[in-house]
Amino acid sequence: MTVARTICLGFVAVIVLGAILLTMPFSTSSGDWNDPIVALFTATSAVCVTGLAVVDTGSDFSFLGQLFILLLAQIGGLGYMTTTTFLILLIGRRFDLRQKVAIQQALDRPGMSGSTQIIRSIIATTLFFEITGIFLLMAAFVPEKGWQEGIWLAVFHSVSAWNNAGFSLFKDSLIGYQSSPLVTLTISGLIIFGGIGYQVILDMYLWLRDRLIKKTSCLVFSLDFKVATSTTLILLVLGTIAIFFIEVRNDSTFGQLNLLEKLLVAWFQSVTTRTAGFNSIDIGQMTNAGLFIIIALMFIGASPGGTGGGIKTTTLRVLTSCTQSILQGKEDVLLYERKIAISLILKAVGVVFGSLATVIIATILISITDPNLAFIQILFEVVSAFATVGLSTGITATVSTAAKVILIFTMYVGRVGILLLMSSILGDPRPTRIHYPEENLLVG
Repeated sequence: MTVARTICLGFVAVIVLGAILLTMPFSTSSGDWNDPIVALFTATSAVCVTGLAVVDTGSDFSFLGQLFILLLAQIGGLGYMTTTTFLILLIGRRFDLRQKVAIQQALDRPGMSGSTQIIRSIIATTLFFEITGIFLLMAAFVPEKGWQEGIWLAVFHSVSAWNNAGFSLFKDSLIGYQSSPLVTLTISGLIIFGGIGYQVILDMYLWLRDRLIKKTSCLVFSLDFKVATSTTLILLVLGTIAIFFIEVRNDSTFGQLNLLEKLLVAWFQSVTTRTAGFNSIDIGQMTNAGLFIIIALMFIGASPGGTGGGIKTTTLRVLTSCTQSILQGKEDVLLYERKIAISLILKAVGVVFGSLATVIIATILISITDPNLAFIQILFEVVSAFATVGLSTGITATVSTAAKVILIFTMYVGRVGILLLMSSILGDPRPTRIHYPEENLLVG
């Protein structure tokens, strides 16, 4: 079995196990057996850290069911191989060569050395941010809900936010806290750091450590760090500005909020659109222009190595740099005075083409199964599923069973990655020594 197939089947195994647990009577608040489709959809949404829900998580699932959803989201956020490797470390086993290759491919690392240390760093980083988020959110939830419910709300939303899962125990997600800077900024901070990638966070930590101890030779930031942080910042700012000016006069979304509250809501929605799935406004009441802006941001998604989905920020920057090089008449693609390898450019093109193909096919299929739905609603739902975001215009619970199955598959493809999935089906690519003659072709 190939490494890619091991990872893909690993996700399937976790989803199936989660679906079985969520089907059981002890997982529902009513104590009855759960609908298998609802359980499968919820388990897939949790493992794929999407957040789309066909039932209300807070009222339809028992405490045990909510705990299962949270554990599935944690496994999905860390990744199947990371979680498996951590368990192997706990029981004291050593890695064989196959496991090291699987870790390398799952973490998208250039080499196999230091994998154990990276896994430990990922787990430590996850615990640090989630625990910090829990204490901050407790300050908001405990005074209002009491200690028992307040602590559980803080734990659930902190873990869900860090893993970019988007599940909430409130029926209206975080609309009730749209004017709370503590909740809004804590959740958005967890989403940003969770989605920006562990390697970027590690680089930040090493840079700060060198500064604090006044080390003579400070860390030089990697290209990954520069591209991920700069692109994330640009998208967050542009997203906030676009959502603010498009929705500022929409009374159905911004309502009677004051200027600062409108800016806070626009910022939060720009952050959560990048694969997190929480919402502090009614998405179904947004204008078509606002929905299209969110669709574009969802499709781009987070950064490699993080807990989010989408085509990734680095893919966007590689392709925009390609366009810039063509317009400037350059033969090389440069980013921060570094030449981008042709293999990475081809990979970026493959990711975008495969992603577009998946979205188009899923949109067409749901348009056939549910012809009564508006096109913008279907496209929004499909992109949200593929980019593992979890935002919805409110149609998730009402779509047909066939559409739910299509969305389940779309979420799965978006989480494991289109290239990894194709590699698991077709087998690992083999290099060839055959070279063909070059010839020009009219393009554009």
